[in-house]
Amino acid sequence: MTGRYDGPVIDPHHHLWDLGLQRHPWLHKARVSGEGMVFGSLAPILRDYGIDDYRADAARQNVVATVHVEAGWSAAYPLEESRWLDGLDRGSGVAHRYIAGIDLDRPDALRLLEAEAEHPNVVGIRDILSWHPDVAKSFASRPDRMSDPAWRAGLAHATRLGLVFDLMLYPWQMGEALELARAFPQTLFVLNHGGSPADRTQEGMALWRRGLRALGREPNVRLKISDLVAYDNDWTLESLRPVIEHCLECFGPERSMFASDFPVAGLHASFDEIYEIFRTVASQFSLDEQRALFFATANDTYRLGIADPADARRDCLV
Repeated sequence: MTGRYDGPVIDPHHHLWDLGLQRHPWLHKARVSGEGMVFGSLAPILRDYGIDDYRADAARQNVVATVHVEAGWSAAYPLEESRWLDGLDRGSGVAHRYIAGIDLDRPDALRLLEAEAEHPNVVGIRDILSWHPDVAKSFASRPDRMSDPAWRAGLAHATRLGLVFDLMLYPWQMGEALELARAFPQTLFVLNHGGSPADRTQEGMALWRRGLRALGREPNVRLKISDLVAYDNDWTLESLRPVIEHCLECFGPERSMFASDFPVAGLHASFDEIYEIFRTVASQFSLDEQRALFFATANDTYRLGIADPADARRDCLV
């Protein structure tokens, strides 16, 4: 035990929205129909969630900067989400950088990628690939998109433009994702939500462990450990610890980062509860390794350029 990390935190995965804009079809559908999704009922988050709301949730965790990840903005209004974020008061460091949403196989994907890449705050793209035969649990419209030549052409262009690709999928898609990572060695992939261990049966968790271990061997893949409570609604420290430890065993602290996925993760836990779990499990690692998990990996991956006070202290000692 080396002590618990108490330095600055970068949260590399959260969302903001204004429901009055009517730009989030998945939230509008849940509001009208009352239907949930893989997370269960969405009722608690069917409200505006802005920077002040995020800051209130994160107030006790020393968050100095965040990465806003696309929040399911309607594909009928491309490029709007980044411009909307520009209009917010981001002086606190919330939404310091953006992961934009673009369907990589849409006919105008290359043009849209170029427009997002020109934006100084856009550092990556997410096109959710999580497909499930059960429509209620599926985020993607069809399976096997990672193997589609048109989709791959979009990914290749995003890579040429220097954009990170945030990769969200289910464990049974990890074999296809492994082939993708090997086919695109110049692309930096960031696997979301610990690889989404949604099937909690013995066989399902074994599939997740094998797939995560294989992806962890690829040098161009990094991991966000986030929203594990979505797949373990009756979570405890004891139930989440082995999942987090397997993530770290596969990727190491230098290629892993803790993230909140708020407000979605708030359906099952508070911001403080999530980060208490992170801090407790991480305390077995050195302080430098903990700094990577809470700060440095995200800072490097998403090119945030946030100064680390620990580096300043080291400079003073030289």
